[in-house]
Amino acid sequence: MSRIGKAAVTVPQGVDVQIKEDQITVKGTGGELKLVPNRLVKISSEGGKLSFVPVDESREANAMSGTMRQLVNNMVVGVSKGFEKKLTLVGVGFRAQAQGAKLNLNVGYSHPVNIEMPAGITVATPAPTEIVIKGADRQRVGQIAAEIRDVRPPEPYKGKGIRYADERVVIKETKKK
Repeated sequence: MSRIGKAAVTVPQGVDVQIKEDQITVKGTGGELKLVPNRLVKISSEGGKLSFVPVDESREANAMSGTMRQLVNNMVVGVSKGFEKKLTLVGVGFRAQAQGAKLNLNVGYSHPVNIEMPAGITVATPAPTEIVIKGADRQRVGQIAAEIRDVRPPEPYKGKGIRYADERVVIKETKKK
């Protein structure tokens, strides 16, 4: 069996998990998340802990038990603590400004780039060259961060562009005569 699938998910105080045949619902202070369970995994709740057991001994069921466990764990952590991604802008005149559910980027194009945030995702700009994306759904937070980064990914010669806060950009040496 999957090693991660063997570990139980601990449900903290203030988080409500409902398991039905067709849906898993996790409610907390950060919101409500839903997931359709896989038929290869049997989910049981005992004493504030969720366990995930493969239905049979197939390789797919074994792999899916670990996947389902981690997806539900991310939901529990998301509604209790939340997830965040930090981006930094590197370049002369590069600026970001959050206005409610919109993010305005000036990143060297002839026009400003406006990105609308979906429901459940908040964006903040503590400094003009920093962007912080927060939300309960880990996948959506990462996807929005990747879409913002794709507006102007870091280039390899000067390192200008939008990058993750913990990302290292390897600078290439320019061509010599």
